[in-house]
Amino acid sequence: MKTLGFIGTGGMGVGMAANLIKAGYRLVVTDLRREQAKGLEAQGAQFMDTPKAVAESCEIVLSMLPHNEAVRAVGLGAGGLGEATTGAKVWIDFSSIDKETIVGVSEQLTRKGWAILDASAGGVEEVAAAGQLALWLSGDKALFDEHLPILKPMGKAILHVGELGNAKLVKNAMAMLAAVQHMSLIEVCWLLKKGGVDAATFRTILQNSQQESEAVRRIMDVVVSGNYKPRKSWMPKDVGFGLDMAREMEAPMPFVSLAQQMFAIGQATGHDGYEATGIACNVYDVIHGVKK
Repeated sequence: MKTLGFIGTGGMGVGMAANLIKAGYRLVVTDLRREQAKGLEAQGAQFMDTPKAVAESCEIVLSMLPHNEAVRAVGLGAGGLGEATTGAKVWIDFSSIDKETIVGVSEQLTRKGWAILDASAGGVEEVAAAGQLALWLSGDKALFDEHLPILKPMGKAILHVGELGNAKLVKNAMAMLAAVQHMSLIEVCWLLKKGGVDAATFRTILQNSQQESEAVRRIMDVVVSGNYKPRKSWMPKDVGFGLDMAREMEAPMPFVSLAQQMFAIGQATGHDGYEATGIACNVYDVIHGVKK
């Protein structure tokens, strides 16, 4: 089995990396916060201090990083992949960033002999841990086909979506769709609540309608329980990236723009410390004058 490198062992990355270990791959890892990699080290992963050291110790590098600057630093910064003199020359980046960044980093690393596959993952931490992510990849199709076996332990549905950067575009588009879906569901919940129909009843109505889906079910389960998971939601960031690209493409996105403003209300009122459903519920509580 190949030796793989994995950079970024936070909530999503740690689950993805653990599934690669379970599949029999030897793993070398790094993260700015070593404590986040301790669980993987206990499973046999070897920790390296820099992305450069990771690349020089493996055959293929994978990453799941939090923002554009982190991807630039890993690829092009001091101690980054671009400084590696031996080892891996293939990088599969799953980071939730914008298309412009991955294309720009790829252009510079390609001059140093690297081949980049742009990737995105649909799902949350629990889905990543279960190896049930939806994975979208873009870039060279032959490179995608060659490395498909490495992807399978991490995802239930794996799709090539065209030219480099398209995987980031798809990720942002899916976040935009989810943002509108979250806000519209909670808005309708409030309408029904004011008319005497509670959220549990609405959930049952949806379950027996053409609107039923796994996404709707997950949202409504949180709404009914009121158990909002405390964590940072990346959805507003991804929606922002998508709107930036939409402006460049001259593609009007009025509903998505409004959904982004709703998330901004959550931030402005201190109610954004939850996953997306919790933010949406809190925002509509603010609008309806609910005191907490």
